[in-house]
Amino acid sequence: MSPTLFLTVFGLYVTAMIVMSVWIARRQRSGEDFLLGNRSIPLFLSFGTTVATLVGTGSTIGAVGQGYGYGWRGAMYGIGGGIGMLLLAGLFSDARRHNFMTMAEEVAFYYGANRWMKGLVAIFILFASIGWLGAHILGGSKYLAYIGLMDPWLAKLVLASGFSVYVIIGGYVAVVWTDTIQAVVLFFGFILMAFFAVSEVGGLSELGSLTGTQLDFLRGDKLLPSISLMVAIAIGVLGVPSFRQRIYSADSVSTVRKTFYLTTVLYFLFCFVPAIIGICAFHLNPNLEEHDHAFLYMSRDVLPLSIGLVVLLAGLSATMSSASSDAIAAVSVLLRDIYLMFTGKVPSPKSVIRYTRWGLVGITGAALAVVLPRDDIIDYIKDMIAFVLSGLVVASIMGKFWPRATWQGGIAAISGGAVCTIAFKFNPAWDAFWGGATIPSVISATLAGIVVSLVTPPNQISEEEALRLLHDERQAMETTQEQVVSESVAD
Repeated sequence: MSPTLFLTVFGLYVTAMIVMSVWIARRQRSGEDFLLGNRSIPLFLSFGTTVATLVGTGSTIGAVGQGYGYGWRGAMYGIGGGIGMLLLAGLFSDARRHNFMTMAEEVAFYYGANRWMKGLVAIFILFASIGWLGAHILGGSKYLAYIGLMDPWLAKLVLASGFSVYVIIGGYVAVVWTDTIQAVVLFFGFILMAFFAVSEVGGLSELGSLTGTQLDFLRGDKLLPSISLMVAIAIGVLGVPSFRQRIYSADSVSTVRKTFYLTTVLYFLFCFVPAIIGICAFHLNPNLEEHDHAFLYMSRDVLPLSIGLVVLLAGLSATMSSASSDAIAAVSVLLRDIYLMFTGKVPSPKSVIRYTRWGLVGITGAALAVVLPRDDIIDYIKDMIAFVLSGLVVASIMGKFWPRATWQGGIAAISGGAVCTIAFKFNPAWDAFWGGATIPSVISATLAGIVVSLVTPPNQISEEEALRLLHDERQAMETTQEQVVSESVAD
C-alpha cells in the first residue's frame, strides 16, 4: 500500500469530519449545549458514541497485539471492557437523574458535596482524561508511522491535530455524530479483516491449531497477569470520565441503561475478533518487531488494497472517536471544576465556548507531551489506570453504597491507589508477578478508604443539601437558550 494513498484517504476522512463539525456548530446555543449536547442525546446516538468510545486504541492495536503475542489473551481486553460496561450500567446509570455535569460533581455528591473531595477528584479526572487521550494519540500515531512512513514524533502531532480540529469546532454533539459514523465504519472494517485473516490461514478449522499456545495465558504464572489485564480494563471503563459524559448527556436514565446493556452485548461478541486477527497475524508472520504492529501488518501486507484501506480507516476511526470523547470530557472538568477551584467561580455563559476551545488545545498539547516518550500501548494504559483510576473507582463505589464512608476516607482511597502504583514502579518483580499494579492498587485503596472512614466523623449533609450546593455552583453555566453563538465558528 502506498504511503501517499493512505495519507490522502486519512486527510479526506478528517476533512469530512471537520465539515460535519462546522455544520453542527451553527446549531449550538449555550455552553451546556457545547459540552453535553443539551442533555438530549437519544438512544441511537448514545449507543453509537458509547460503542465507538469503548472500541478504541486498546481494543484494536493493543488487543490485536496481545492476540499476536499471547493467543486468546487478546480477548481479555474485550472481556474486561464488557464487564466494566455492565457494572457501570448497574451501579451508576441512575446518576443521570441528578443532572451532573462532570464526574467530580458526581463523586463529590456521594460525600456531601465536600469541596476537598471534589477538588481532588477533579484533578485526578483531568489526569485520567489526558492519560486516555494520550493513549489514543499513541495508538493512532502508529498507523501514520507504520503505514504512512512518518517520523513517530510527527505522526503523534498530526494525529492529535486531526481529531482536535473537529472537536474544537463542533463540541460534544460533533463528537456524538462523528462517533456514531465511526462506529459503523470500525465494525464493518473489523469484520472484514477477521474474515480475510481467517481465510488466509486456511479457515476456521485451522484457527485452533495455529500456535498451540493460545491458552497458555491461563496457566501457571501467566494467569494472574492475564486477570490483571482484564481487571485493569474493567476499572478503566468504570472510572474513565468519557463514559460518565454519556450518562450525563443522555435524554433519560432509561436511555443510559439501554445504551450500556446493548454495548455490553455487542462488545462481548466483538472481544474475540482482535484475538483472532492477532493469532492469524502470528501464523502469517511470527517475526514482527513489535506485537502492536500485527494489526497494521495485516492491513498493509495481507489484505487486498481496497479492504486494507477500509480496515485502516476503521482502526483510525476507533482511535479518533475515543480520543475526541476523552478530550471533551477533560475540558468539561477543566471548566466546571478546575476553573472553579482556582477562581472561585465558573466561566460566564458568554465565554464558555471560547474557553472550551482554548482548553481543548491545551489538553491535547498536554496529552501529546505525555506520550512523546512512550511506545507500548497496553503497558501505558495499565500504568495510567492503576495510578489514576483504581482509587477513584473505589472511592465512587464506597461513597455511593456505604453510608459510613467519609470524605476523608474517599481521599484516602484515591491516594492509597496512587501510592501503591508508585511503589510498584520501584519493584519490577512485583509488577511482573501481578501483571501490573491495578489489583494491588484496588486492594490498597479499599483498605485505606475503609480504615480512614471508620476513624473520621460521619457525613452530616443530606443528599438534598448536597445537590443544592452543586446546583448553585453550576447554575451560572446552565444559562438561557437565548444566547446565540453564531460567532463561535469564527473564534
